[in-house]
Amino acid sequence: MRFCDFFLLFLLPLLASCAERKVYIVYFGEHSGQKALHEIEDYHHSYLLSVKASEEEARDSLLYSYKHSINGFAAVLSPHEVTKLSEMDEVVSVFPSQRKKHTLHTTRSWEFVGLEKELGREQLKKQKKTRNLLEKARYGDQIIVGMVDNGVWPESKSFSDEGMGPIPKSWKGICQTGVAFNSSHCNRKLIGARYYLKGYESDNGPLNTTTDYRSPRDKDGHGTHTASTVAGRRVHNVSALGYAPGTASGGAPLARLAIYKVCWPIPGQTKVKGNTCYEEDMLAAIDDAIADGVHVLSISIGTSQPFTYAKDGIAIGALHATKNNIVVACSAGNSGPAPSTLSNPAPWIITVGASSIDRAFVTPLVLGNGMKLMGQSVTPYKLKKKMYPLVFAADAVVPGVPKNNTAANCNFGSLDPKKVKGKIVLCLRGGMTLRIEKGIEVKRAGGVGFILGNTPENGFDLPADPHLLPATAVSSEDVTKIRNYIKSTKKPMATIIPGRTVLHAKPAPFMASFISRGPNTIDPNILKPDITGPGLNILAAWSEGSSPTRSELDPRVVKYNIFSGTSMSCPHVAAAVALLKAIHPNWSSAAIRSALMTTAGLVNNIGKPITDSSGNPTNPFQYGSGHFRPTKAADPGLVYDTTYTDYLLYLCNIGVKSLDSSFKCPKVSPSSNNLNYPSLQISKLKRKVTVTRTATNVGSARSIYFSSVKSPVGFSVRVEPSILYFNHVGQKKSFDITVEARNPKASKKNDTEYAFGWYTWNDGIHNVRSPMAVSLA
Repeated sequence: MRFCDFFLLFLLPLLASCAERKVYIVYFGEHSGQKALHEIEDYHHSYLLSVKASEEEARDSLLYSYKHSINGFAAVLSPHEVTKLSEMDEVVSVFPSQRKKHTLHTTRSWEFVGLEKELGREQLKKQKKTRNLLEKARYGDQIIVGMVDNGVWPESKSFSDEGMGPIPKSWKGICQTGVAFNSSHCNRKLIGARYYLKGYESDNGPLNTTTDYRSPRDKDGHGTHTASTVAGRRVHNVSALGYAPGTASGGAPLARLAIYKVCWPIPGQTKVKGNTCYEEDMLAAIDDAIADGVHVLSISIGTSQPFTYAKDGIAIGALHATKNNIVVACSAGNSGPAPSTLSNPAPWIITVGASSIDRAFVTPLVLGNGMKLMGQSVTPYKLKKKMYPLVFAADAVVPGVPKNNTAANCNFGSLDPKKVKGKIVLCLRGGMTLRIEKGIEVKRAGGVGFILGNTPENGFDLPADPHLLPATAVSSEDVTKIRNYIKSTKKPMATIIPGRTVLHAKPAPFMASFISRGPNTIDPNILKPDITGPGLNILAAWSEGSSPTRSELDPRVVKYNIFSGTSMSCPHVAAAVALLKAIHPNWSSAAIRSALMTTAGLVNNIGKPITDSSGNPTNPFQYGSGHFRPTKAADPGLVYDTTYTDYLLYLCNIGVKSLDSSFKCPKVSPSSNNLNYPSLQISKLKRKVTVTRTATNVGSARSIYFSSVKSPVGFSVRVEPSILYFNHVGQKKSFDITVEARNPKASKKNDTEYAFGWYTWNDGIHNVRSPMAVSLA
């Protein structure tokens, strides 16, 4: 054997071992509280040292030591090292870090949900007698909301501390300095900021500082948008490129903000493609947030495919937050309309879907035959008042582009300038090119205008994008009309009329087509999402280090921007949570979730059940309990409370026996659908099942509640007792819900077919409603 052959045989196993190394999270459960912080880090280091060749290698491999509430560490490990650590007695679990992308997941939304009303003279007189929710909650003052996102633009007027009182004494956090961010950027509104890069840089190498700031500063816009939605100050006379003019405000405008930047640019991709967030970085942020003293966590991050709770960093971190009575709200995701796509399904998390508000940005398209189609856009650019040639993108591609389904997607370099110059181009959504990029391609090829056409999957969801040329977005139904018109004439013509902001649009709300939805794949006996809130075309503050489109080809800078996603609805619910925390400081996180869920609305502003954008019926797998109503949630009458121990017993039942190492599972634990949740899902019912719920009185001291049921089709539901008598606040009453299949042998269309219903308690003042979802075995 030649020396080089021998050398290669020796080297290859080492190279393979290096290639297999990646970041894992080693989780021990809960801290005992008996060790100092440096002792905890030494303790974690000792475990690493037991599997590493040297102390230097152990130190170099450690990314984070979680020392506050979460007990564990993140380190670069080989499969062999993972196996050895997994076999150690005190180690609860070892799981690989998962990269999580943003689930891109307001002047009008708070008014729409009833928090801020347009008041007439008589209403103003009445309001003087009874304070509204904002006043009762002192606008969220003294409540600290932690934003786990991609930073903040601190100079925004939305984060001014003018007139605010001192920082809450409970705050223990810091203002971490970095590039273009120093201690002066924190104030009595923006009371703390941190950033987390170790996981990201372990996988990608040093941050490219041309794409983001090595600091809590936001160079994207997403984090600034979500933070200002929760707790932005009232700022008058704002708009997005002239659209949605008015007063911008967060839902809890005097709440304090703590920023935890965990998301960073995807290497090799433009900012418009989104961000990536590493689990070990997020866990470190949540661990710090718990120690810092936040009351609420808003996390608009998730994956298109959820992980089991034992391997889900957000679920683990949120469980620790819940133990500390911190309410955690998370976005459900933007991977719809397919079923079983939602993320963040843990029952100790408020999982939020996305719906519309009653505002539209009407940008009409007029065809040469006189037909007028109502599109939407927030582009500030205008065409001259004349007709222009109209072309379908698939008919204007360069030679060599296949004439298949993607030909109309306006992918980069696909359009032929000879066929496009001076024309309005119809492009279809989908493919590898984002909506903004399609317009950029039309502009590159010399087009004067751009029509963004929905596919049937998008329905009537019309994104209000700030395109770089005159543009409008139209429904899939209107796409058919446009294409038929193009085929009907040799010289198709069209023009785009400048857009305008329209309020009181109907129907609203409707469910966005992009939302991820149930059924829950991790535990089909927990109904998710929990609730829906405004997430379509939401105006909020924006980073001046970015552009309104986040494209490198867009030179514009804006202070406020319109954005869509469950990322936008999640902070709406987090703001409502902050207000409820202020009014009811002794309520548990479960009680607050229950109050929001059982008071949610099911009808739109024309008095009909909430539909999707195409007018099709929707169900609790899309909206959970319904559209959130903060003013109703402040006085829910009854709540379904759940303790930290209840969650641990729930985990025992589903086979996750060790997220808290100090807790020992009993031999028999309650079934998962007996968790005292404000909704009910029963998967694969064979014949009959009875579950128990316990209601806590938080309304009138003496009250009587009567039950009513709307049974799912094909099932009978009985509630016993049917009347609950309460004689003091805080009193608990249990009741049984028996669900029985009317015909257990009935044929089903598929294994995931569910029927939906409701059970409700009413005392003449409060309507405490819970959704049900049931499927047959």
